[in-house]
Amino acid sequence: MVNTLGIAVVGFGWMGRVHTQAYARLPHHFPQLPLRPELVTVADEVPGRAEEAAERYGFASAARDWREVAADPRVRAVSITAPNFLHREIGVAMAEAGKHIWIEKPVGLTAEDARAVADALGKAGVQGTVGFNYRNAPAVEAARELVASGEIGTVTHVRIRLFSDYAAHPEGALTWRYERERGGAGVLGDLASHGVDLARFLLGDIASLTADTAVFIPERARPTGATAGHTRAAGGELGPVENEDYVNCLLRFASGARGVLEASRVSVGEQNNYGFEIHGTTGAVSWDYRRMGELAVSRGTSYQDQPVSTLYVGPGYGEYAAFQPGSANSMGYDDLKVIEAYHFVRSITEGVPYGPTPADAVASAVTLDAMARSAEQGTWVDLG
Repeated sequence: MVNTLGIAVVGFGWMGRVHTQAYARLPHHFPQLPLRPELVTVADEVPGRAEEAAERYGFASAARDWREVAADPRVRAVSITAPNFLHREIGVAMAEAGKHIWIEKPVGLTAEDARAVADALGKAGVQGTVGFNYRNAPAVEAARELVASGEIGTVTHVRIRLFSDYAAHPEGALTWRYERERGGAGVLGDLASHGVDLARFLLGDIASLTADTAVFIPERARPTGATAGHTRAAGGELGPVENEDYVNCLLRFASGARGVLEASRVSVGEQNNYGFEIHGTTGAVSWDYRRMGELAVSRGTSYQDQPVSTLYVGPGYGEYAAFQPGSANSMGYDDLKVIEAYHFVRSITEGVPYGPTPADAVASAVTLDAMARSAEQGTWVDLG
């Protein structure tokens, strides 16, 4: 028997649409789930946006104020895809109202914010999932298994990159993303948060780090109206960019491995160039998000001049079989969010967490705060 799960989405920009579409696709890819999402309500403060979303995607109702969602008895689970500065207030309120939450990273502006949401979820006894979607790629899960099994020996070092050009244009509007009060960190929260999660998912806890940050486009034009995504605003009043465009960081893992994490939102010529290279004492494994279903793997006993082969993931790796019947068939970004939605609903169904948890969000946020502190002080920071 399949029961319904009343769903609300708070904040309906691009990510709100992605979450909504993921819920709609769940019965197609994971028909075994005993709970089927039912789109109850959508909330967004921009006039007309929630109503348009309700009409387009089939929500039963629309609201301007997210507090209406917290008070709605029809809603059992909430996607929080509003701007970062609202994460803590909305997340805590939804948890206290007994709602399960799927919240986008970085879960607030600081580690304190992430911890407040995690604590509220724990006290309420409800489930929480966090939007660290890149760990859901079947190839990333395969890489984790290779590392854990010792197939490349003992890991010595890793390089993780997240290069994007979404903020490279100097006419990019000065939205909340570039303000400390509403956006918090810049590329740290947006992209490096994913890098930290991948580092921890693949290699375990980070013991210490040192980081450097930079702002390369110091001023942008203020938008004249509501924005969604990465809007341009040529000719408007200029204002200061208050958070970082770029970060590089040296990592020391609890295992003794070393790492380099680098992220940029202003990398001209880089369209979502995300990935990692992990080296061990007997081999290596690397992944490029733009070739999501492939791993470059070197393993054996040759050491010097050891060849690298391409592994095409297929059924048997992660949740690949829910999408494609055979190896080397492509998956995409939205598929990773469907997997995330599956983990969320499965957590609610079984009462135990699946996928990235609020504790992972706290660990990531603590690391990001340490990066910011290191960049300001010019020192190594111990995470122990």
